[in-house]
Amino acid sequence: MAAVKEQQGRFLTGSTMGHVVRMTLAGAMGITFVFLVDAANLFWIAKLDQPRLMAAIGFSFAIQFLSVSSGIGLMIAATALISRGIGAGKRGLARRQATSVVILAFVIQSLVGLVILVFRHQILALSGATGETAALAARYLAMTVPTLGVMAAGMIASAALRAEGDAMRSMSVTLASGGVAMIIDPIMIYGLGMGLDGAAIGVVVSRFIMLGVAIYFATVSHDLLARPRRRDCWGSLRPYFIIAVPAIMTQLATPVGNYVMTAVMAQFGDDAMAGWAVVGRLTVVAFGGIFSLAGAIGGIFGQNFGARNYERVRCTYRDAVIFGLIYTIVTWAILALSGPMIGRAFALEGLSMQVLTAFTTMGAGGFVFAGLLFVSNSAFNALGKPRRATATNWIRDGLLTLPIAIGLAAWFGATGVIYAQAVCSMLVGLAACLWGWHYVTCLNRQALPPLDLAPPRPYANADRFRRR
Repeated sequence: MAAVKEQQGRFLTGSTMGHVVRMTLAGAMGITFVFLVDAANLFWIAKLDQPRLMAAIGFSFAIQFLSVSSGIGLMIAATALISRGIGAGKRGLARRQATSVVILAFVIQSLVGLVILVFRHQILALSGATGETAALAARYLAMTVPTLGVMAAGMIASAALRAEGDAMRSMSVTLASGGVAMIIDPIMIYGLGMGLDGAAIGVVVSRFIMLGVAIYFATVSHDLLARPRRRDCWGSLRPYFIIAVPAIMTQLATPVGNYVMTAVMAQFGDDAMAGWAVVGRLTVVAFGGIFSLAGAIGGIFGQNFGARNYERVRCTYRDAVIFGLIYTIVTWAILALSGPMIGRAFALEGLSMQVLTAFTTMGAGGFVFAGLLFVSNSAFNALGKPRRATATNWIRDGLLTLPIAIGLAAWFGATGVIYAQAVCSMLVGLAACLWGWHYVTCLNRQALPPLDLAPPRPYANADRFRRR
């Protein structure tokens, strides 16, 4: 009986809030640990007492964020596609598509890494990096971006585990890679005196660990990956990219907004950028649960959408909003109380400390509304309206961020950039949440877009093939 349930999709029964909490908390533990390792990286760099290294990390983080976000878009699309197939009872097709999208993501992200590698100096110049800081950031990028494809493949294999509903093994993927980095980073950065190079090597090693563990769990534990076939890759292109292209565009909006804010912050000097680098790491550590929520609920939406269980789709949306509000409000309160301690840990003072304080007291509040935006984005991506998620994100990060950041920076200085981030999230998050709720409450058999699960004609009988 348990095997039948798994075959049909474990999100099709049981409490939707239970699924949201279980998947999100497991994902949050994994993703927060990875970002915690990243923050520890910055901590050991700070111990070297060289502000230029901190600033270089800040610039490279903004650019890496841009490239990694395209990989997150690929992962979101993979979760939606694979979970729809599982929910619709087409597991054989889901397996072949899972393998295909792992390969496609590797190729796409490798090409992204190549572009960044070739044009890294120009990209850094556009973001405001100069002199030795720019040279250090370029060196860091040269060592890390060639493995973007490896990281993307690992993320997609982990997404297949989430689409299946295996929260623990999906979490274990990130825990394993982060655990290795946590051990080797301080040794190389501080113990061996390798500095920024040591941090870059730690990133590369952790990405290979992520790929290995994710592939192992996806194949051995759940048989979620079929033998690679060229025709399966071609057959998966259309249904995958229908979701992936707008999902990538959606995810790219956030790093573009972050890139814009980094450029505005850069005009206030290395001290402001050092504070900004700490804010960047603190954001992903503190709000890892919200970033995880957006990815975790995609599989819940997808399985129930594939099974045409609309009431459970609505319950999932409602429960995700409630969970997101509770999580962000509690996290904001903790950050507001612990801000001074965090500043001392990273040896911040003067302007860099002002930037951090602005975030912990005011800027973090913007994530109450950013969480609403993430829930609506996940729903739109999984339920056949990915362009709506693209539109809301680009309104926030592409249309509003620059003028609001410039205006508030002119008024408040470096801290104005932090305030701008919160204002943009508040304006767009509320509107996106209401739009998403309207859509899920109106789902019915006549109004739904068709599920694009089936591959082209040569694959029509593919489910009859023996599993490989």
